[in-house]
Amino acid sequence: MPHSDDAFDHDPATGHPRPARREFKARGSFVERCPGCNLPVLNCLCPFKTTAQSEAEVWLITHPLEHLKPTNTGRLIVDVLPASKVFTWYRTAPDDTLLALLNDERYAPFVIFPDDQPDYADRVVGGEAVEEAKREGKTPVYILLDGTWRQARRIFRKSAYLDSLPVLPLHTTRETRYRLRKPASKAHLCTAEVAVELLRAGGDTTAAEVLDDYFDAFNESYAASRFYAKIDSPSPAMQRLLDRQKA
Repeated sequence: MPHSDDAFDHDPATGHPRPARREFKARGSFVERCPGCNLPVLNCLCPFKTTAQSEAEVWLITHPLEHLKPTNTGRLIVDVLPASKVFTWYRTAPDDTLLALLNDERYAPFVIFPDDQPDYADRVVGGEAVEEAKREGKTPVYILLDGTWRQARRIFRKSAYLDSLPVLPLHTTRETRYRLRKPASKAHLCTAEVAVELLRAGGDTTAAEVLDDYFDAFNESYAASRFYAKIDSPSPAMQRLLDRQKA
């Protein structure tokens, strides 16, 4: 169904007014969607929403266009990990709350970005830095730049407040299972998949498993809805989520 005017006039993450912009249109933009999960009501994801606790937190710096894409997977992280935070990126207007949190000594933030450029090689750290933060009593924070690769690179390069933070690259053999957008490579993971692998690598195994199952449920529900097919029986991932809710 069409988005309300308020969805375009205000930042979905903060409620703050934002600059006028052209409405995002995509195939399926007029499909009736569940207001809770934003999926087509034919295969609503809400029954499978399952939360989990994690030692680390995930903060999303999201490009404004991503908020309006129902295929965005950053929202899945927020559904599963209640402590997650979402900040909308504007090049000339950094979020004041984010700036304050980056200076909060309770947290040890890491920007998740590839380690393939020499100009920030001195900032690159490995998983041992996450473990060291835990030993110091701090909460590790994975900062994910939520957008297309081009948008993420722009956020990384154009956000001076990120320049002093350590860069934590994700090294994984996982191939993407995302079926809703075609990646340039199977090694290019979507935002939720990146979070899964970071949580797993950092020892937050249960949270990683729940998020991975929730991602699969999302993937399956959305893919089926594109062909107007109703999922009658829960998939294995869906059933695991339902079982966790009963436990």
